[in-house]
Amino acid sequence: MTAPAGEAQVRHAARVALDKRALDLVVLDVQGVSGIADYFLVCSGGSTTHIKTIADAIRDELRSQGVRPRHTEGVPESGWVLLDYGTVLVHVFLEDTRVYYALERLWGDAPLLSIER
Repeated sequence: MTAPAGEAQVRHAARVALDKRALDLVVLDVQGVSGIADYFLVCSGGSTTHIKTIADAIRDELRSQGVRPRHTEGVPESGWVLLDYGTVLVHVFLEDTRVYYALERLWGDAPLLSIER
């Protein structure tokens, strides 16, 4: 059985982020707890350059497969870049900014999706 499109997309984005050495990557399956999206990919970078590299790699890789974000928000200098793919929201944070917003705690009822490299 193949994964639904959103799940396949978030798994692919996660592997791209991990290839760029994203820190503390988690994927939250928010289908049962949110109407915003099906999955949140949350990861950190160690610097503004690192979060730009991660976000750009995800955007470029998904674009090469014909998938473009519906919306993007933030810039690396703000400490948070959001890529909105509809069913998948990608959050790339600086570590301090991630702690401040605490999305994993905010969406704590959501199960984690296991990502294997």
